[in-house]
Amino acid sequence: MNLPYALGAPAVRGVLRSQPEDFFVDEMLGFAPDGRGEHVWLAVRKREENTAWVAKQLSRLAGCSERDVGYSGLKDRHAVTTQWFSLPMPRRAVDWVELGRKTAAEILVMTRHGRKLRRGTHRGNRFLLTVRGLEGDLSGLNARLEHIARFGAPNWFAEQRFGHDGGNLDAVRAWFAGGKAPQRGQQGMLLSTARSELFNAILARRIEDGTWLNPLHGEALMLDGRHSFFIAEEGDDALAERLASGDVHTSGALWGKEGTQAQGDCAELEQAVIAAHALLAEGLVREGLEAARRPLRVIPREMQWRLDAVNRVLRLSFVLPAGSYATAVMREIVSVAE
Repeated sequence: MNLPYALGAPAVRGVLRSQPEDFFVDEMLGFAPDGRGEHVWLAVRKREENTAWVAKQLSRLAGCSERDVGYSGLKDRHAVTTQWFSLPMPRRAVDWVELGRKTAAEILVMTRHGRKLRRGTHRGNRFLLTVRGLEGDLSGLNARLEHIARFGAPNWFAEQRFGHDGGNLDAVRAWFAGGKAPQRGQQGMLLSTARSELFNAILARRIEDGTWLNPLHGEALMLDGRHSFFIAEEGDDALAERLASGDVHTSGALWGKEGTQAQGDCAELEQAVIAAHALLAEGLVREGLEAARRPLRVIPREMQWRLDAVNRVLRLSFVLPAGSYATAVMREIVSVAE
């Protein structure tokens, strides 16, 4: 799918991740492990390592099943990232330093907690990004950054959700078209891929219509940082201010058996978009997924940047909630090559 730009295509090009240190991610749990309990929690810094691969090495060190290793989310491989892992308390002494001998990873913090770390537990991620070799007209870049810091960027599901060359999307379409069902461990990922494609299609339509930041009749508005939503009421004079401040957001469907969950014009728009993707929508309903909503925009919090026009380098940092992608924000700022 060719995704539109909310602010028009960027006038500046550059290279992101010319080295792993140019893409730094720090996972923010939003709480502290309590220091006791039957699970070991490890804060791990890794460089160009896949999250699942590090989890596998930890399971081998601790002598437990890979299924027993918990982590909250998958982190970019071509980057330097810190994230938490949990394991059942090992029954034997473990040389944790061995992790660094098997992977490009090191344990920064070791503590305990009463529960396993579950997917989606973390509150967000802090990013520190460097774009090098800037080309094009830099004169409008600061204004563009200021606009995004205030009003946000489209909350796309980024390319990594769809697999290499869109392979996950091809696989779920084949499955829903009557092909052999994937292994159970792969089904959840493919179902998420299908929902992501449908959400992106809805967001693309709203950007093209100029309504992605303007509530439609029957809009399902989401409170910032919450999964719940409410239907916008006509004549709510405070709504525009709440949208401008980032207190609430317009939203799009994460398709499931309940359908759109929006009402009025908003529901009609979503149903029209979904009708063009009937194979994916019907497959999700058939598999029994519960419908949900996702904000159409994400506002990078604590956003700061430094533009070195002489050396043609942009450095910026910001915080995103769990489930939002830094690369989705960056595509609105700079056309990047990785």
